[in-house]
Amino acid sequence: MTAAMRPNLFVCMLAILFSALSPCITAAEGITADFLLSALKLEQPILLCGETVPVDDPQTMERFEKEMLVSLGNRPQVILWLKRTTRYFPYIEKMLRDNVLPDDIKYLAIAESALRMHAGSRKGAMGVWQLMPQTARKYGLIVDDNFDERRNLYLSTPAVLTYLKDLYERFGSWSLSLAAYNMGEEGLEAEILEQGTTNYYRLYLPLETQRFVFRILAIKRIVEAPHNHGVTLSPEDFYAPETFSTVQVNAFADLPLRLIANAAKTDFKTIKDCNPELRGHYLAAGTRLVNIPGDGETGFQVRLAALIEADTRIRSQRIYVVKKGDSLSGIAQKFEVPLAALLIWNRIGINKVLQPGQRLVIFPAAPGRKTDLKDIEGDSDG
Repeated sequence: MTAAMRPNLFVCMLAILFSALSPCITAAEGITADFLLSALKLEQPILLCGETVPVDDPQTMERFEKEMLVSLGNRPQVILWLKRTTRYFPYIEKMLRDNVLPDDIKYLAIAESALRMHAGSRKGAMGVWQLMPQTARKYGLIVDDNFDERRNLYLSTPAVLTYLKDLYERFGSWSLSLAAYNMGEEGLEAEILEQGTTNYYRLYLPLETQRFVFRILAIKRIVEAPHNHGVTLSPEDFYAPETFSTVQVNAFADLPLRLIANAAKTDFKTIKDCNPELRGHYLAAGTRLVNIPGDGETGFQVRLAALIEADTRIRSQRIYVVKKGDSLSGIAQKFEVPLAALLIWNRIGINKVLQPGQRLVIFPAAPGRKTDLKDIEGDSDG
């Protein structure tokens, strides 16, 4: 066979292979297309929060179909939605019942954050419910350098439900209330006045808001009947509900979270996961309820008191007095500790200007590394 003949042979082989596989490919595409089309079939009526969605209108139906197809196109995300529902929906559902609000509002949490505690937006929204800082503070949540209660489902949900009640009282329908939740009540009210209609489905709104109610509806349809949309999970596939005990911590000064973790017989990460509203490495001074694993509750207060006493004694023996010309990086290098650790121990920022005579806490370097501690007050006393 000549070299000139080889490309032709290769092309022929590809043609034969494609011919053999094409029926399988066509069949697979047909199955996918049939599945997606069946997912778009709707019975009448379609309700969201007890209100009829006018899917008999072609434009409304098209908007709904778009959100269904977009959601179903991200199957890994759909699976995560479903797996998280057993962890968080029981609490949300109870709160909705207690507040006499539509059960469908729980799907708002998926639309906003996919049920992620630390979800954030470029505009500054945060948490499962994606509250803006000013709205969160208006409804009683703390958002500052020490706490961001938007990140805690159990603290933020009561605030959100009160907010939604206020929106419903103002707008008189859940479709408009959800639209206002997305774009802001002042902006929605302005559009209603200008366009002369209170029908969400006939209002021209920011594109995200025009999609928002349909996105919630699509999520509801998928989560309520996942097997109808190509997702079948076994009971063991779902995430377990969160369980913890709540203890009161009285901190007379900023308290390292590692001490709370040790007193609760757990680790730093678990304390942060149980209390996602806590920012940084310390619990701010004051009285605060803290969630801990249930098996760490017995004896917690006694252990915490002993740990605080021991930590206070150790810290008092690890004081370095800043000298003229010192810098944070220079001090960290001198004692062979990470600069980041020095900042954590002393709760200061990287741009902090040091003053001679200022006192910094410096713990010993990692085991196996030699560190000159002669400049640290109290070290000779053990």
